[in-house]
Amino acid sequence: MASLEPKPVSASRITLAQLMQPQHANNLGTVHGGVIMKLVDEAGALAATRHAGHRVVTVAVDQMMFQHPIRLGHLVILTAEVSYVGRTSMEVEVQVVAENPLTGERVHTNTAYVVYVAVDEHGKPTPVPPLLLETEAQRQRWEQAKARQAFRLQQRAQMRRTAAAQEESA
Repeated sequence: MASLEPKPVSASRITLAQLMQPQHANNLGTVHGGVIMKLVDEAGALAATRHAGHRVVTVAVDQMMFQHPIRLGHLVILTAEVSYVGRTSMEVEVQVVAENPLTGERVHTNTAYVVYVAVDEHGKPTPVPPLLLETEAQRQRWEQAKARQAFRLQQRAQMRRTAAAQEESA
């Protein structure tokens, strides 16, 4: 079993880079949003796995808004790190940047927050190490993530109440 000693944010940090090619294009000739969503999930899962020391499953993706299109031939750089930890779950912040490799110009295209749960060899949730916050920026991000997690839990409870009411009326 992995140690439950606190781990610093930096221990989870991962950077992925991929050149966007024709197979990544949508019908407008830019990169398909689904390609970026898949890369976000891969980067996030790697960061969560590093922190947890276990396999992880995706349980939630907060709203993903693309601020700029990504062009074919550009390099997509994703930087992911754990921003919040619960008992078995982790929120990972994933920053997405597109770089023109000819000019070096970079543009931030979006930030995504993805929640993962660590699972054991039987697929059951398993505890994860606490997160060691080392800077004021990390502490502020933790507080913001804590508020997002409370909102997610509130939404899930509302969905369960709605489903139960629908079952009763059926």
